[in-house]
Amino acid sequence: MTMTWRPRILLAIGPGTLPSQGMDRMDFTGYNVRLSGKPPLTGREMVAALPEIESIAEIVFDDGGSRPQATHEDIRKLARFLDAEARRDDIDGIVWVQGTNTLEETAFFLNLTVRSEKPLVVVGAQRPFTAMSTDAHLNLVNAIRVAACPDAAGIGVVTVTNSEIIAARDVTKTATYQVQTFRGRDLGVLGYADPDRVVIYHAPRRRHTTRSEFDIQVIDALPMVEVLYPHTGANPGLARAAVDLGAKGLVVAGIGAGALGVLTEAVKTLVANGVVIVRSARVGEGRVLVGGNNHEAGTVAADNLNPQKAAMLLALGLTRTDDPVELQRIFDEY
Repeated sequence: MTMTWRPRILLAIGPGTLPSQGMDRMDFTGYNVRLSGKPPLTGREMVAALPEIESIAEIVFDDGGSRPQATHEDIRKLARFLDAEARRDDIDGIVWVQGTNTLEETAFFLNLTVRSEKPLVVVGAQRPFTAMSTDAHLNLVNAIRVAACPDAAGIGVVTVTNSEIIAARDVTKTATYQVQTFRGRDLGVLGYADPDRVVIYHAPRRRHTTRSEFDIQVIDALPMVEVLYPHTGANPGLARAAVDLGAKGLVVAGIGAGALGVLTEAVKTLVANGVVIVRSARVGEGRVLVGGNNHEAGTVAADNLNPQKAAMLLALGLTRTDDPVELQRIFDEY
């Protein structure tokens, strides 16, 4: 019997919960190989365990081994790899599987660097593949469904968890263990991977993927960027220390609407010495404004990017310029 044409979806996997195996079905927390003694499942093993995928897409497996994303060098190599794979004529979409702890940073970085209109879905899970009532199975199936959906082309990198499709720029992890952890905060979801079909209602308007000015194929290194978290009693010397340790730019997870708090005077000195400072906010929603009470001359406003995503954009921006005016343009456009 001849099978009808199916989209060809590249499945690539990094370290994380989704492919992990626990000691038993009630193991929700001790599933890394060091504790369980069981190695993560391969892409082929997971797809074999989910035969429903066969009717959705033809899976192309990445046999390059587990690809980490813990460092700037890791994520640079990952983005370069996926950007190159997306250019293949025999690939119609990509699913990237990784741990949820830094999933939002990876998704946003890929959104800025993979120059393709093909669907690219980033997915993870809160429970290992072997756990009772795991979200790993449906998250993986739905990620492949979205990557195979023509409507997902051209909207930038998205995440698919808990049946929700969220833009890479907007998504953030909000709960430590619950399956509804990923949220679009005040901007919501793009659509749903519902039981009957994939539905996408709108698309991001900020620059991404094919409209990005960042060419990962010519970026050979990313500058060090640190995130500082001011709080009552914080040590203002940490700003100077971060620069002394090699940071080329700093993101401040500002208090309230992006105020620098106890770091204010230290930041003024660093700005005067040519250090790039981006003001984000630790509160989780809303914009940090260029002007107003919380603005400090020479700093860059992160708009509504959270600190960890602002750090990703700043690292890329610094590969092009250290001019605060030009960097503000980048933050306004992306």
